[in-house]
Amino acid sequence: MTDRDADAGDGGDAETSTTGVTTAQEFYTRWARLYDALATYGPGVSTLRERTAAALDPQAGDTVVEMGCGTGANFAYLRERVGDSGTVVGVDFSPGMLAVARDRVVREKWENVHVVRGDATQPPVEHTDAVVASFVSGMLADPAAVVDDWADLVGPGGRLALLDLARSTRPAGRPLNALFHGLVLAGMPSKRPADLSAATELLDRRVVAAQRALRKRCVDATYSTHALGFARLGAGTVR
Repeated sequence: MTDRDADAGDGGDAETSTTGVTTAQEFYTRWARLYDALATYGPGVSTLRERTAAALDPQAGDTVVEMGCGTGANFAYLRERVGDSGTVVGVDFSPGMLAVARDRVVREKWENVHVVRGDATQPPVEHTDAVVASFVSGMLADPAAVVDDWADLVGPGGRLALLDLARSTRPAGRPLNALFHGLVLAGMPSKRPADLSAATELLDRRVVAAQRALRKRCVDATYSTHALGFARLGAGTVR
């Protein structure tokens, strides 16, 4: 989760922005346990997370930073890749989400997994070998700029991976786009009338912008769709 675009808006003054951040933090804290259940046990979700870790392809001993880590549902898959000699760092702005993530780390006794409260658009990290973000691009006001920043953070030879959700363009998935729109609205912390009708269009644009930025910065970018076309997975090595 991120501070910069917590209310899914495209601008506003400082007071509005602060209000949006507070609203989002309260929303995600309130629903953290339910979100964790869906993020962990939802149909097909574990397969998507495993594919994301595989696409990121960190090596044993690497440090991986997950931007907008939520409740830490990706941690097990990332830790399996970096091994005991590597490090996984989760960054999120929601206290409630981080509390669940910390509980997970303690329960699993992962000494090389850490969680940090911070803004994924301004991560409190100076360098890392890889960056991964799941279901975050649609929350960013300027996803291309943020992905550029993440690419700079890992540097040449570093790895990037983005897992996003957007409306399906597959014939089999299109009939479910109306249901997807409803899910997008349900997951919005701030439901302003002006946002509701355009929510999925805005999400689509942001996901496309993030994935394009990844392909632009990476020498070997891969891209695939899953879950009837609703899940978009891109990964690559920064040039």
